[in-house]
This record gives sequence, C-alpha cells and structure tokens, in this order.
Amino acid sequence: MEQKNCYVCGKEQLSKNEVGLTRKLLHKDACCFYCLNCLAEHLEVDVEFLLAKVDEFIEQGCKMF
Repeated sequence: MEQKNCYVCGKEQLSKNEVGLTRKLLHKDACCFYCLNCLAEHLEVDVEFLLAKVDEFIEQGCKMF
C-alpha cells in the first residue's frame, strides 16, 4: 500500500482507518486524505465520533477498513 499523508497537517503514514474514513465519508475515489484530527475538524465532529463510526463500519462489513 502506498504511503499516504494528511492533506492538511502532513502527518505521514496514515492508518488504514484514516484512509478508509476519508474515502467513506468524503469520496470513495479520494486522492487527498485526512488524519483523524484534521478530518474531525473538517467535518466539525469529535475524534471519538469518528472512531465510533469506524467500529460501526467494520461491524457492517465495510471493506474500506
């Protein structure tokens, strides 16, 4: 898997969950990705909310995570 960095803060080596969330919540073919903190700020939600969504999507069998 190619290394992906946060579009906003430049955090290196984003996790599979960070990449998956960007694709799931913003655009499935995204080429710019967000770390959890920057995505939470962009969407105006808490990081804890995003982590709960990751768990929810995994439980639903989403293959992006």
